[in-house]
Amino acid sequence: MRHHPRPGAPPRRGALASVGALLLVLLTALLGPSAAAQGPGPADHPDDAWNPPAEYAVGLDEVWRHMEDTYPDLLGFPNYGWDHIMANGGTLQYCVRWESTTPVDAELRDRVHTVLDEQVNRWFEAIDGFDGFPYDRVPVTVVGWAAADRSTLQWDDDAVDLYIGDLDGGGAPRCAPECDRFFHQDGDYSDCPGGEARHFDQSLWLTDGFGGGAGGDWGQRMGREYFVGALGQENIHILLHEIGHTLGLDDFYDWTPTGVSGFLMKAGTASEITGFDAWMARDFWRHLKDRYQV
Repeated sequence: MRHHPRPGAPPRRGALASVGALLLVLLTALLGPSAAAQGPGPADHPDDAWNPPAEYAVGLDEVWRHMEDTYPDLLGFPNYGWDHIMANGGTLQYCVRWESTTPVDAELRDRVHTVLDEQVNRWFEAIDGFDGFPYDRVPVTVVGWAAADRSTLQWDDDAVDLYIGDLDGGGAPRCAPECDRFFHQDGDYSDCPGGEARHFDQSLWLTDGFGGGAGGDWGQRMGREYFVGALGQENIHILLHEIGHTLGLDDFYDWTPTGVSGFLMKAGTASEITGFDAWMARDFWRHLKDRYQV
């Protein structure tokens, strides 16, 4: 999956592996093979409420250490999906970027809204009740749609705001930047035509012929054909994976945490949120929750 969860690139893991092997040899020489075989100790973030299943514990520590090493500002970044939810009092607002000439009627529009809410809440079903997270579900409202041509959006009601013919630098229709949290992380939507009530936190960007997916603090992007074809599925796995990036979770292209094999954030190895994915999200929440004073 292609994604943009945060700026910066991970270090070359080949060099890290060589250093790790040398340290393991030295540790074995100094302390004996049994001490070296114990693996990494607990990450430097103790918490009495942290009680993941034993089979996940080492892998979760490895994931957190990896993010500390590779994210430029892991705990200082201000625009994770968690921040959107907490700023809104437990809700999310979306705008749909329809990068296609395929017509959309009101029935399909409403189906997209319903399914987006369902898929977002797959993550929060996994987090519900954990360590002070205050919401048992996160209602999703779609406040707008963007298209290149008005005739593509074949409805006459005023259920959503319409953004017609406003194209980004790549020629894709976009929703109003004045209403977009990505550009207004201070919460100032005074130039948004509908004010704060009509702002959007994220975009669902559906593009004809787009392969794989992308996700970050701006929202999620994937192929229009894939998404519409998957509307009847219980788990739309590319969307779920990209929502994971919006929540801050990383990709696992070139390594696998200890004790696990297939999980959603390791692209191509799972088609739904697994126990390990859920515990990674819980770990992220417990590290951020102090900023929300909950």
